Amino acid sequence: MQRYFIFLFITAMAAGCGQQQGFRAGGEQILSDTNKLASCTHISHDAAGRLIVSWVEQEPGSDEGSLWYAVSEDGGEHFGQPVPVTTATGISPQPENMPKIVFRKNREAIAMFGTRNPDPRNKYAGKVWYVRSSDGGKNWQPAVPLVTDTAGYDQRYFDMSPLPDGNVACVWLDNRKDHPLEGSTLFIATSGQQGFERPRPLVQTVCQCCRTSLYTDPQGGLHVAFRDIIHDTIRDMVHMYSKDGGATFTQPVRISADNWAVNGCPHTGPTMTSNRSGLHFAWFTMGGGQGVFYGKSINNGISFSSRESISAKPTAKHPQLVSASNGDLLLAWDEPSDTTTNRIGFVHKSPEGKTLSTGYLTGEGEQSVFPVMKPVAEKTVAVAYRKRVRGKEMICVRRVDWN
Repeated sequence: MQRYFIFLFITAMAAGCGQQQGFRAGGEQILSDTNKLASCTHISHDAAGRLIVSWVEQEPGSDEGSLWYAVSEDGGEHFGQPVPVTTATGISPQPENMPKIVFRKNREAIAMFGTRNPDPRNKYAGKVWYVRSSDGGKNWQPAVPLVTDTAGYDQRYFDMSPLPDGNVACVWLDNRKDHPLEGSTLFIATSGQQGFERPRPLVQTVCQCCRTSLYTDPQGGLHVAFRDIIHDTIRDMVHMYSKDGGATFTQPVRISADNWAVNGCPHTGPTMTSNRSGLHFAWFTMGGGQGVFYGKSINNGISFSSRESISAKPTAKHPQLVSASNGDLLLAWDEPSDTTTNRIGFVHKSPEGKTLSTGYLTGEGEQSVFPVMKPVAEKTVAVAYRKRVRGKEMICVRRVDWN
């Protein structure tokens, strides 16, 4: 395999929004095989706290790929050689439907991914699979379908989150519904001895092609955010909360009344996190304005603040939001830098949501998209993303520090 490591350093300088950058983007490392096409970046921690970056690699000309991941013992400064998830193959590489790997407290690893599943009722239908490893990712069991009900022919846009009891919850969008209205049904299931069990529907009017977000807060509360279809035409972000591990949820509440009336799928979902000041959200909309927006809730999703415009460009998409151990908020997204390329925007906020600095992690003229983040120290996050260089598509990762 041909893999390269490129090291760059960006010093503090004036950012695109006119503020001074208060962060430093360090060395950029290429993790994927540059002879293949790489996409669908995801980032997580294993049971030992090591940083895990995963992605899909496909041969040029192929429309299917396989899942790989790399491990860092030092918070993203160095990575070991990438290793395959041997039974996660035939993956349909859709970055908003990217495969994900989570690690349970008992060292079991679960990797979830999507494949194509064309059906006469929907030629674009997909199928969600998962594979399990009882030894932390060294050996993987055969792939198992998430849904075995023959009425379910289309599952996509899933997410997973560890629960306080050591199990894992997952949500996904499903074709099964009991009404003729537009949209998919949001399902939830939790892991057990035999895999994911007790699948059940939560909401039946969810936008069919936007990533869902599932998040477990430090108090054990389970949160889900997604783009709902409201009154048959409005596609706005909503939030639901469970205090009993997903057994019951609050009713969906709009994060922001954007009132985006659109007959189509935006292909960009929400992101959320929490800290001592409450829940924090970011999302893309074209309702009452365009681009990436930020908002928060100080009462666990009962009500939400007014939204704040974040991105410099109205076509900015794919936000990712995380909170550091000190409560600081870090937000990344991609937006056009010219007519043909995109770059990664970055904002550092206080725990209360006040913007402290803003700028870009990648330069103009590059093609960098779909950032994902994970805190690795009190004032450091690792950011991974897909980058295109001279026709090669690769997965890059770099550490970002702030004062």
